Amino acid sequence: MKKTVVINVVGLSETLIGDHTPFLRSYIEKGSMARVRPVFPAVTCTAQSTYLTGRIPAGHGIVGNGWYFKEEYEVKFWRQSNRLVQGEKIWDVLRKEEAGFSCANLFWWYNMYASADYSVTPRPNYLADGRKIPDVYSYPADLRDELQDSLGQFPLFKFWGPATDISSSEWIAEAAKMVDEKYDPTLTFIYLPHLDYNLQRYGPDLNKVRKDLEEIDLLVKDLVSWYEKKEASILVLSEYGITPVSQPVHINRTLREHGFLSVRTERGRELLDAGASEAFAVADHQAAHVYVKHPENLGKVAALLNKLPGVESVWTGEERAEIGLDHERAGDIVVSADANSWFTYYYWLDDKKAPDFARTVDIHRKPGYDPAEMFTDPEKPLMPMRIVWKLLKKKLGFRTLMDVIPLRADLIKGSHGRIPENAEDFPVVITNSNLFDNTNQINAHEVFTLIKDLVCKSRNYEKSLS
Repeated sequence: MKKTVVINVVGLSETLIGDHTPFLRSYIEKGSMARVRPVFPAVTCTAQSTYLTGRIPAGHGIVGNGWYFKEEYEVKFWRQSNRLVQGEKIWDVLRKEEAGFSCANLFWWYNMYASADYSVTPRPNYLADGRKIPDVYSYPADLRDELQDSLGQFPLFKFWGPATDISSSEWIAEAAKMVDEKYDPTLTFIYLPHLDYNLQRYGPDLNKVRKDLEEIDLLVKDLVSWYEKKEASILVLSEYGITPVSQPVHINRTLREHGFLSVRTERGRELLDAGASEAFAVADHQAAHVYVKHPENLGKVAALLNKLPGVESVWTGEERAEIGLDHERAGDIVVSADANSWFTYYYWLDDKKAPDFARTVDIHRKPGYDPAEMFTDPEKPLMPMRIVWKLLKKKLGFRTLMDVIPLRADLIKGSHGRIPENAEDFPVVITNSNLFDNTNQINAHEVFTLIKDLVCKSRNYEKSLS
């Protein structure tokens, strides 16, 4: 059995590795790299679940970062229970095969109540007065206090939102070292989200993301140095590559304008009424799941979507098997954007009637993914003072809405989710061995076998590439 660590550098692709990432470039030269043909949709929860189970979405059930929970008539994103991921996880398989095996999961998704031996994941406290207090969930439970006593409170507001920076990835990296020092797990998964932020804000423009690349390169160098001293096998892995976009597609507005989507009005604000809608879309970057209440309307909705500018592909019913999404959680229709486009969740036709959460960072209430949460509203003057004032009111015990997020989908310049035409935009896997010849390409579900064979010191995976 071989000690192994998997470092997930979100958003890393071959196009980004160069002068701004001297460590990663040299690491590839000393070891090897392969491209990973991503699963569809190429989004965090689906990609990670594919890596951890060796199954495609039809097998593990994670059809996106969120979906329509039909029993509750609600769209839910970013759930945390590991029970949602169907199939055995890699740590369960290895525990059966290798005596003394143990696993640590640092911030990979669906981490709560997983059967990994050690786990840490973000878990804010939501107080009755409306405040959100940064915190983490851990197993064992006392690990949470040990980490935050040593490293400080987890920087949740640097992990997602307008204030994102390298500090959340640094906190996770230091937490991984502490877990390694205390428990010495056989297999460790580490999540470093730093590149994800500005790549979505600005697209893969090296002039604008240079600092981010330099920062993540140094952080990966530090982690690799730590685990090399432990003589571990090391994989640097990513979930997807981010490509430039300039066209947001308001798929739900189109469905509403054609009478398929229903809303209800509360206090002058419009809320998506999923249960009453004939059809609505759960937008997730460059993919969308469209749920249709009555089967006789499938053809009409599909025909409408096929004509929508920015839509590239539409799969209906049994056609979803072609992309591995023939699962009960998937939309009745699955849609992919074209290379220049991405899908918003916006369903209102008048910004004055947008729900109150639309202008806040609220990943759980929005019925779709909203990358505009990484911006503050450029049309509101004196934004830093506005934020300070709102925070002060919260500390004084007053309820106040942190409505600082713009309704400006046009601000987003990078996205992911579809399968890029250029393989250099695929995610990558980099090893500290000569496993690949730097021209190899593997499928996303094969990452499971790669990790398993490294832990077991098996040559099966290398033989499969020859």
